[in-house]
Amino acid sequence: MSLVKRFAKDTAIYGIAAVLPKLINVLLVRLHTGILKPTAYSDNTQFYIYATYFNVLLTMGMETAFFRFFTKYKDNSKVGQTAFTLILINSLFFLSVFLIFSSEFSRLLEINRIYFRILISILILDTLVVIPYAYLRVTHRPVKFAFYRLFNITVYAVLNVLFLWWIPKMIAAGCLSAKTIALYNGHPKVIYIFIANLIASFLTFLLFLPVLRQFKLGIDKVLLNKMLAYGIPIMIAGLAYATNENLDKLLIGRMLDKETMGVYAAVYKIGVLMSLYVTAFRLGAEPYFFSQHKAANAKEQYAHILLWFTILGAVFMVAVMTFLDIIVHLLIGQAVYLKALNIVPVILTAYLLFGVYNNLSVWYKLTDRTRYAMYLSITGAVITIVFNILMIPKIGYMASAWATLAAYGSMSWLSYILGRKYYRVPYESFKIIFYIVSSALTGFVIFKYFYDNYPVKILLLLLYIILIVILERKNILKMRKT
Repeated sequence: MSLVKRFAKDTAIYGIAAVLPKLINVLLVRLHTGILKPTAYSDNTQFYIYATYFNVLLTMGMETAFFRFFTKYKDNSKVGQTAFTLILINSLFFLSVFLIFSSEFSRLLEINRIYFRILISILILDTLVVIPYAYLRVTHRPVKFAFYRLFNITVYAVLNVLFLWWIPKMIAAGCLSAKTIALYNGHPKVIYIFIANLIASFLTFLLFLPVLRQFKLGIDKVLLNKMLAYGIPIMIAGLAYATNENLDKLLIGRMLDKETMGVYAAVYKIGVLMSLYVTAFRLGAEPYFFSQHKAANAKEQYAHILLWFTILGAVFMVAVMTFLDIIVHLLIGQAVYLKALNIVPVILTAYLLFGVYNNLSVWYKLTDRTRYAMYLSITGAVITIVFNILMIPKIGYMASAWATLAAYGSMSWLSYILGRKYYRVPYESFKIIFYIVSSALTGFVIFKYFYDNYPVKILLLLLYIILIVILERKNILKMRKT
């Protein structure tokens, strides 16, 4: 099997493991928006925003550092041992601090104290399996990796349906006792989403125990210093990325109102469909980039991969815009959420650019210049913060969508410029730009002028695919021969 075909196979499996959970989360939006009012949905959004920030702090960039040093060191058992022990110590420290000062943190973050305690419990359980998950990836066990991921999301989804659909249905039918009904109705409905997540994380942790036993406790101090030097910039970059992804929603909630925040966050999930594609690709690409960096034609392979990532992403974007009305009908429950639908084309383009940035990041990961990930992400975060603060009062929630596009576009462009200096890859830049711009324009035209005109929409989608086939016919024929 050729390296490219192996990459494609692993990416397909990792894609299922990464995309299906995210897709199920997107599908659950219909259940959540059907049950929760926008203000309650904003509580759900806020909960997972804080989860993102704390997750970055707890993992300390060790996942990416683990990949780098596992393939670099002969005694890779020490790499896993050191990374896991560090995360364990960090998790226990944060758990102690958060539980002791839970009242203070919940007031500071403006989150219900019970919600905060559930949040911390979920975070600790999820953090402790980060290195075991990475170990499965780096040792090329995608099937096992996928099984654990799918187990987690299946439990979470089933419990969501149980708590938010089946129990209310049983209550309406008079099938439950008065005590059970009183207990269920005694809490806001949104808490059951968090409880479902906690149970899923706990059961997944139990499932991982045989894998966890493979990691002995202990730290190699020399290796630890190297991994921290590599990982801390990744962590800071992760915090900046979390800002790019989530600060807009928090600012909308504070500068406008919680209802607008909930509406924006729900519709944003449709735009995040592009992130499903980006995530699947990244999970397969990251180990591949590290394992193939010594190959004679490595740079040519990286260039080829980015081109096809962009092409497939462009087609995906146009397809989403073509069938957006169906997607909206399937995913959004209440009509009040639909007023923010105009953010979707912007968010899709932003995530396509973010995927390009992920591919371009190969230069700083392979040359151990991860501090540039920090610089680039901070640049994006600054753009996000400044743009939102200045423009939300003027144009409302659309400012947040445009800020996301500006942040990821700037990060991609700067990464490309720096990559040409430190690790020059022969990317087909003109083609990449053409496919991004053409797909964005085609998607916008479909959304703006032909939203309800299916014959024209499908014709435009087919014409776009035909154009790509014509432009890439040589590459397509070449791939069929390999």
